[in-house]
Amino acid sequence: MRIAYLECFSGISGDMFLGALIDAGVSPDLFRQTVTALGVDAKLEISRAERSGISAVKIDVLAAGEKELPREEFFEKQEHASGHSHHQAHEHEHSHEHGHTHEHSHSHEEHLHRGLKEIRAIIQSASISNTAKQRAIAIFEALGAAEARVHNVDSEKIHFHEVGAIDAIVDIVCAAVGSEALGVDEWVCSPLNVGGGTVNCAHGTFPIPAPATLDLLKHAPIYSGEIQKELVTPTGAAIVHVLASRFGQFPTIRTDKIGYGAGSRDFKNFPNVVRLTVGETADESAATAPTDTVTILEANLDDMTPQVFGYVMERALHEGALDVYGTAVQMKKNRPGTLLTVLCRPEDEPRLTKLIFAETTTLGVRSRTEKRATLNRRHVTVNTRWGAIRMKLANLNGSVSNYAPEYEDCRRIAEQQHVPLKTVMQEAIKIYLDTENG
Repeated sequence: MRIAYLECFSGISGDMFLGALIDAGVSPDLFRQTVTALGVDAKLEISRAERSGISAVKIDVLAAGEKELPREEFFEKQEHASGHSHHQAHEHEHSHEHGHTHEHSHSHEEHLHRGLKEIRAIIQSASISNTAKQRAIAIFEALGAAEARVHNVDSEKIHFHEVGAIDAIVDIVCAAVGSEALGVDEWVCSPLNVGGGTVNCAHGTFPIPAPATLDLLKHAPIYSGEIQKELVTPTGAAIVHVLASRFGQFPTIRTDKIGYGAGSRDFKNFPNVVRLTVGETADESAATAPTDTVTILEANLDDMTPQVFGYVMERALHEGALDVYGTAVQMKKNRPGTLLTVLCRPEDEPRLTKLIFAETTTLGVRSRTEKRATLNRRHVTVNTRWGAIRMKLANLNGSVSNYAPEYEDCRRIAEQQHVPLKTVMQEAIKIYLDTENG
């Protein structure tokens, strides 16, 4: 089994990821051909840079002849050019991604209202593989969904401002094409250093990580180190969100490729790079389904209404529970009751135990720790006649063992288009299988 391991000790951005791919062996010409296939006014500058003694590949996207800038430099430039704060200039905008890559001032009106529909059309018309198209669309849809949750609007109504710029489209599509060209079975990611401090966005000053970034990294292990700058960008977070099947320490592999991608900033005594390591699992046992540790919380309930039980399930899932379910049980004095079971990460046990005590009638919560084997999971997007639907794929040793359309996507389309839910699900499965079989 071939594994790619991303080490994000200095965060990750779209251009850093592309640089690491090239340094690990992906052809620069493949990226140049991809940019040409997109038909946008952009080109790539590829060079080598040194970051605290580490030689890495540096990627710059030139959109209409201008380089993308780090977020704070972009907004400083905008404020200087306009004579007033960028936030004041955009008080009327409510649905724009707080991305790390930005459209340039000369093209603001051109890209102000670029939505997911327009971005999908650009990607679908490009001469790249269907798998790469699906992966690129999935990354943009992850960004849109994160922004939609931040602003409490439908993702299809999101109009990308910063992320919708040409440089972000180039970053994301090249990331999809390059990750496919690398030819790995699984992507694994380290805990991510998100940086610290504050960052200027189109809607004002926010603590790092920015809202959309934090949403994309929900349930991923993150931390803040000594560098008080934005290290993980929304584009980088979305790439990790879509590619990574799991997070953890360096896997047991026989390494054959190593790549470093350079960030724009050069910190003193701290290499601003992302490292990509590719290799084969060292033995058959390492290629089996990965295992992790979960905590099981249980409580017997015999004096609580079903409506409250449903509310508790929703709250627990919202608070990070991995799964919640109820089992009918016969309790003392022959009372029918319900066994509430909550699966969670060990670090979430105190918070979820407190929730169970607060929201149920139980006087005690039992807990135990167990190991579980899990299949590696990832998403691809299929485009039906009614709209895009994510397919959830489960992999074992590099082969797809299970696949299913995302229920929420199918339900939304069924309700909007007045089509039977089972018809939508069957159509998504058929398109996926047709695509896989060529």
